[in-house]
Amino acid sequence: MAYTASPTPAGPVGAQYCVCRVELSVSGQNLLDRDVTSKSDPFCVLFMEVNGKWVELDRTETAVNNLNPAFSKKFIVDYHFEEVQKLKFALFDQDKSSMQLYEHDFLGEFSCTLGMIVSSKKITRTLLLGNGKPAGKGMITIAAQELSDNRVITLSMAGRKLDKKDLFGKSDPFLEFYKPGDDGKWMLVHRTEVIKYTLDPVWKPFSVPLVSLCDGDVEKMIKVVVMCYDYDSDGGHDFIGEFQTSVARMCEAQDASPLELECINPKKQKKKKNYKNSGIIIVKSCKITRDFSFLDYILGGCQLMFTVGIDFTASNGNPRDPSSLHYINPMGTNEYLSAIWAVGQIIQDYDSDKMFPALGFGAQLPPDWKVSHEFAINFNPTNPFCSGVEGIVQAYSACLPHIRFYGPTNFSPIVNHVARFAAQATQQEFATQYFILLIITDGVISDMDETRHAVVQASKLPMSIIIVGVGNADFAAMEFLDGDSRVLRSYTGEEAARDIVQFVPFRDFRNAPKETLAKAVLAELPQQVVQYFKHQNLPPINSEPA
Repeated sequence: MAYTASPTPAGPVGAQYCVCRVELSVSGQNLLDRDVTSKSDPFCVLFMEVNGKWVELDRTETAVNNLNPAFSKKFIVDYHFEEVQKLKFALFDQDKSSMQLYEHDFLGEFSCTLGMIVSSKKITRTLLLGNGKPAGKGMITIAAQELSDNRVITLSMAGRKLDKKDLFGKSDPFLEFYKPGDDGKWMLVHRTEVIKYTLDPVWKPFSVPLVSLCDGDVEKMIKVVVMCYDYDSDGGHDFIGEFQTSVARMCEAQDASPLELECINPKKQKKKKNYKNSGIIIVKSCKITRDFSFLDYILGGCQLMFTVGIDFTASNGNPRDPSSLHYINPMGTNEYLSAIWAVGQIIQDYDSDKMFPALGFGAQLPPDWKVSHEFAINFNPTNPFCSGVEGIVQAYSACLPHIRFYGPTNFSPIVNHVARFAAQATQQEFATQYFILLIITDGVISDMDETRHAVVQASKLPMSIIIVGVGNADFAAMEFLDGDSRVLRSYTGEEAARDIVQFVPFRDFRNAPKETLAKAVLAELPQQVVQYFKHQNLPPINSEPA
């Protein structure tokens, strides 16, 4: 067994698009017993594949004399949706105090992707020996949890009878919220808007991440300072008063019974004997909700439903001719296959049955040679599903000799095909399904008006469209569909509800590592998934209350 051991745990690998951090808990069951007089003393080592080599990230503590260990030390890994992150969990029986793994007895290992673990939330698998055979009855269980506090606090506040600070008029009050910093000093975390000319202000409701306001600790004391905006050029504002409270205390406020807190000016309090306060601050309502992330939805069981649409129009060239974009070279690939692999190998981890519909358009089909703009490439219209990315690749290669490339290049039938399924998913009460359509094409869209209309309608559904342009054609129309620079409109003038199209020209990635295409193509997808479910107010299936 060749392992690359790093004496110190490696830092986060590839932090460019990191969505968040994931905590992995590991336990073992029925491990091999390698000790003669007692039971094994197992520990687990986590490796990640980096540039084709296994690099050690971290290791757990040793569970003494235990064949069913539940390790208390957790592995923390940066999670990147748009990368295939290969992990290996290897268990060893500690024999010596050495850090070298070859000094310890091997108890078995299990390899998978991080995507596989987070899409299942918890997996139990057989441990394998170096020869690929089971390590006795040994099993490993890995559970994933996102390391983030996604709670958000929304406050609705007002003031009553605040001290007057302007000689000729009323005050212009605003609030500042502070939390204690690590250095013991108060740290500003939020400032409200200024309400002009009033001693009885009502501020707009505002939201702040709970981590920002009180480090996620609802019992922690925070300080609220009431200031009067000073329009003089010296930049300093006038102090009205302050008070300390906690989020837990503010949460006692209900719409029917608001919480009233006295605003105190310590200097005035010292000087005046009959000083009561410098006004009242009213917490009208205080609510804590969860701001769900992409990983919350995935860990909650949301499935990403993947469909491929392949362009078989005549402009691609005869697939038997080496100049054709559909020509499969001696290496067994072409730009169409490269795009299918790049996107499919990542998405497939997030679909439990791994059965993907693969559709073609722009070809004449046997036996009557009619043109079709949405046909199953396995020629089974009632069951267009292919098993895994390998199944799509096999069906694609098998169909090439049996169809005639034709035209025109119509996108709308395939967009509408997937949209029909996505529309059925809008009945869901939770975030259970999100549809992804990958269209691979060599050129100009013939039905631009219909496609624009189809995309605008699809923007209201749990659906995203990825377009990969192959060959060297003019892809201006694709850039137009990708609404990064302007909002896409239908020919009727209706605007897209959100940007759901991501276009990438394959030629920009021909000489780049294959992982780069997947990163570019999938970079916007987590954000699109979150945007849809948030807008529809759909929580993850297994979400905890805030």
